[in-house]
Formats: sequence, structure tokens, C-alpha cells
Amino acid sequence: MAQPHRVAQSSTFEFSLAREAINLRKQAEGMPPGVRRDELLRKAGRADVAIHMTEWLNSPGLQPPK
Repeated sequence: MAQPHRVAQSSTFEFSLAREAINLRKQAEGMPPGVRRDELLRKAGRADVAIHMTEWLNSPGLQPPK
């Protein structure tokens, strides 16, 4: 029985998140201070956090709970 072919997508996912964060920050740059600008910057920050969490979860040093 053949094993299904698995494709590692973490780098693609991280790349997409990084690109999204950059785009959100660029959008926020041209806006006056306000709710919409703050919302864009918060979304960019969440994308950064997601990137770091993905890196941490995929790190070789992460140990399963005992």
C-alpha cells in the first residue's frame, strides 16, 4: 500500500502570512490615525504572532507533553 504524498506547507503558509502583514502595514501607512488604521495594524500584528507560533510549533526542540 503506497503512502500518500505529503507536501510541507509551513514555509508557504509563513510566506503568505508575512506578505499579508507587509500589505496591511503598507495600507495603514497611507491612512490618517483612526479606527481603520488601528485595525489594519492589529491584523498585521496577529499575522506576525501566527508566524512565530508556526515556527515554534515546527521547531525540532518542541517536546510533547509528558
